[in-house]
Amino acid sequence: MFDSFLFSFMAIVALGIGSQWLAWRLRLPAIVVMSIAGLLLGPLLGLLNPEQQLGDFFGPIISIAVAIILFEGSLNLDVREIRGFFRPVGRIVTIGAFLAWIFGSLAAHYVAGLSWEVAFVIGGLFIVTGPTVILPLLRQAKLKPRVGAILKWEGIIVDPFGALLALFAFETIRFLKGDLTGAGILIFFAASAFAGLLGWFFAWALGKMFEADKVPEFLKSPVLFAAVLLVFVVSDEIMHETGLLAVTVMGVAMANMHLSSIEDIRHFKENITVLLVSAIFVMLTASLSVDTLLAIFEPRIIAFVLATLFVVRPLSIWLSTIGTDLTRQERTLVGWIAPRGIVALTVSGYFATILLDQGYEDAELLTALTFALVFGTVVVHGFTLGPLAKKLNLVAADNSGALIVGGGPFIAKLAASIKEDGKPVAIMTDAWNDVFEARKAGIKVLSGDILSEQVDYRYDLAPYQNLLSMTHMDMYNAHICSDFVHDFGPSFVFRSGLKGDPKRYGVDSVRLVRSPGRFLFEPAVPVGVLDSRIRNGHVIRKTPITERYKYTQYLRERDESPVLLYILRKDGRVDFFSPGTELAAEPGDLVVSLSPPDKTVEKVKEKLEVKTDGKASASKEQIEKRLNGNDPAGGDGNGGKPPIPGPVPESALK
Repeated sequence: MFDSFLFSFMAIVALGIGSQWLAWRLRLPAIVVMSIAGLLLGPLLGLLNPEQQLGDFFGPIISIAVAIILFEGSLNLDVREIRGFFRPVGRIVTIGAFLAWIFGSLAAHYVAGLSWEVAFVIGGLFIVTGPTVILPLLRQAKLKPRVGAILKWEGIIVDPFGALLALFAFETIRFLKGDLTGAGILIFFAASAFAGLLGWFFAWALGKMFEADKVPEFLKSPVLFAAVLLVFVVSDEIMHETGLLAVTVMGVAMANMHLSSIEDIRHFKENITVLLVSAIFVMLTASLSVDTLLAIFEPRIIAFVLATLFVVRPLSIWLSTIGTDLTRQERTLVGWIAPRGIVALTVSGYFATILLDQGYEDAELLTALTFALVFGTVVVHGFTLGPLAKKLNLVAADNSGALIVGGGPFIAKLAASIKEDGKPVAIMTDAWNDVFEARKAGIKVLSGDILSEQVDYRYDLAPYQNLLSMTHMDMYNAHICSDFVHDFGPSFVFRSGLKGDPKRYGVDSVRLVRSPGRFLFEPAVPVGVLDSRIRNGHVIRKTPITERYKYTQYLRERDESPVLLYILRKDGRVDFFSPGTELAAEPGDLVVSLSPPDKTVEKVKEKLEVKTDGKASASKEQIEKRLNGNDPAGGDGNGGKPPIPGPVPESALK
């Protein structure tokens, strides 16, 4: 009853996705949780053996899944994203990858005892650094922009080509040993060239059709999915294993055509890839035999993992970056951090089958060896990245920047204020019309849906300490806070006030109110109300707190109309106001609020018109000079009285 194909397939998918969810909840790398789940139900308890239960479908499922995974990864290789640091990345992904292949192959042969054929295949495969693993680590470590970008793009660029290098290594070794004739190797390279051209042609043809609206929006992703399968299968039928090259070229070509609909396509592919990665990883780990699992603890395999960690990776990076402008600290960190990811393990299982079919018996250790390296690097690098970066002084300075999700006039003004304070700020939205004012003010705008995994590939979020979710959709804000609370921390994730009684959400009202993310500002008014106030002339006002004008006095004199936004500390930190959170400003801090301009001007005029030491009250011209920061008297411009809030727009004086 429970041994049917459908039940086994359902169990694999459920176990994979369940592991992904549990990893998200526990803030653990998904690969670790999926490893434990697959091993527990597979070789340890014997409840699941996908290789036996899926039968002849096991190999094709893995092959197609690997093709889709590689296409999805190559779909992110837009060369525009690496122009600022092209030289070090170029060295690492070419010379560094080649050296890592040679050194890794030597270690696999002399340390792990594998044959040359298997050693060079595994050496090529292990050049990948696992973007699905390294991106969450980089986001948590908050490295300096350049070193973080190098690690990020190395993982993205090298990842699709690791399997191709392993494939070419396998065919070349066969040729050198005489198992493949000269004509055979020429046919192989000709078939590879054809596969590349086929992938490029389909990318070009589909791109032209998409841009000319020859395919409706609802069919673009399914058509592309079918085209990937077609390109892979046709290439693979002409020459086995060249399908991987075809789909990789297809993805790179489409990524650099800059299609207007590429975001929707990426989002669809992302969802498919998450499902496939989860299922395939469970399939591979659950199919491990007890003997293979025990082989992981063999001294030669442990020695190979140590050699890869402490010799192969550092040596290849140090040699390949000679002559670049990378500092010693940067080269040390990049040379140490190289966690292998899910793609390495899935592709290793693919090649293990091929090598076993060719009669290489030591290929039985391939999956175990890969699993040992993947698990070992994820754990070791995951726990050492942060401390090592701090020791090398490669952690980004605490600039207390803000990533604001949403758009509209208030967000544009708030971002401009934060930028004026010298803090990094960016607005992320998929509604381009909502950020016209922000773009006009020179604010950095990131296009996309923040809940999409593609954001990790395309943007570096490390400079932004605070996440402000300020869309007009309350539930969407709650979802954003839930997804990013582990990355930014519960004290740095905020959402705008609710648009009314949360009971209108019905069964979701409790989840809405209790979801992570503190409400923004004091009081926590909805972003629509803030937009309305900006349109009615309200201004962002910055009030300095001094020894003479203390924060308590500021609160006493403040009426209920201003909205307290944040405090700019004298040490550069930014603390946002939130209901229920007590903030106190010290001398040297700035209190930033959204205030009505008319009341601001009247309060300033009232203070300036007070007679002191028998002098006449200030004239209108003096008032205007002091409001604009041009008081010729110097000092605080107020004769020792509490400092004058400002600046206030001239239009407010009318």
